[in-house]
Amino acid sequence: MAELTLRQIRKTYGAMEVLHGIDLDIASGELVVFVGPSGCGKSTLLRCIAGLETISAGDMRIDGDLMNHVPPSRRGIAMVFQSYALYPHMSVYDNMAFSLKIAGAKKAEIDRQVRQAAERLQLTPYLDRVPKALSGGQRQRVAIGRAIVRNPKVFLFDEPLSNLDAALRVATRIEIAKLKASMPDTTMIYVTHDQVEAMTLADRIVVLKDGHIEQVGSPVELYRRPANLFVAQFIGSPAMNILPATILHNGSQIAVRPAAGGAVEMPFPNAAVSEGSAVSLGVRPEDLSIASEGEPLIEGRVDLIEQLGEVQLVYLDIGRDQPLIAKLPGNRDVARGTLLRLSAPADHLHLFDAEGLSLRRTAA
Repeated sequence: MAELTLRQIRKTYGAMEVLHGIDLDIASGELVVFVGPSGCGKSTLLRCIAGLETISAGDMRIDGDLMNHVPPSRRGIAMVFQSYALYPHMSVYDNMAFSLKIAGAKKAEIDRQVRQAAERLQLTPYLDRVPKALSGGQRQRVAIGRAIVRNPKVFLFDEPLSNLDAALRVATRIEIAKLKASMPDTTMIYVTHDQVEAMTLADRIVVLKDGHIEQVGSPVELYRRPANLFVAQFIGSPAMNILPATILHNGSQIAVRPAAGGAVEMPFPNAAVSEGSAVSLGVRPEDLSIASEGEPLIEGRVDLIEQLGEVQLVYLDIGRDQPLIAKLPGNRDVARGTLLRLSAPADHLHLFDAEGLSLRRTAA
């Protein structure tokens, strides 16, 4: 078991600062996923933890021990790379055994560790093969097995599935989830740009932007209670719809004023803003439904339909640059050019102030 503590971690390259004072606690046995857009600093932060990048300022500790200047090989960390990084001339067995041989482990112990890891990852039939004779998913499992045999305190995964096709990504993601379940006391940190991986694997998600942490929380917490507009639109697929709105009645009511419809009042208790304030209203595509009666939340004309079978993504022209997206049942009869009136449950709406911060979160 290993607990990681990051305090004011900064990373600079010359005059350019990439990480701006990262504070984060990762408990023993957690699987924490770093997500964010390209260039947000997630891989740099992972490499600082691994010791592959020097920390410019701040402290990194594992179980209370300062790691800033400890060589990577002595940190008790194993890393699984995007590119597999396997030795092409070595068999699967030798790739997995290599680090143990370098460490001077006895032959019997090496054999036990390798075969135990191979069994766990369903690699036993492939131990005599070289990497080029394996599929991409099998190569990634070999890379994971090479990390397992070292019995590290912490596993680091740097976008390990990004080189795989869609089917292999799903299968390998399931293998990683099973691996974590079989190693409940092992701490894992996983970097990805794929929010499906993040939502399905993580105990907690760390959302980064421009070298800053935007929010840390469980997948459900980030989905239901995003701290700001960035998190709201980054978590969820398709992204949350954001509409301009105006506060009415001292914050107890809001009115959405889209170009394609009139003002619609919706209850929103605890909104800590004054009457008349300009705010942003967020509603997820899956929370929208066709209004059967009463005033709709929004209306617009169907511009495009993506039929996905069980559901369909309906794009509505509401007189703005960005269309509004509704995720409706696939068997619902919707035609292009139709005027749709949509509503959403009031307790599923999200409200953000002029700075993009969640009003519900601020009020709490």
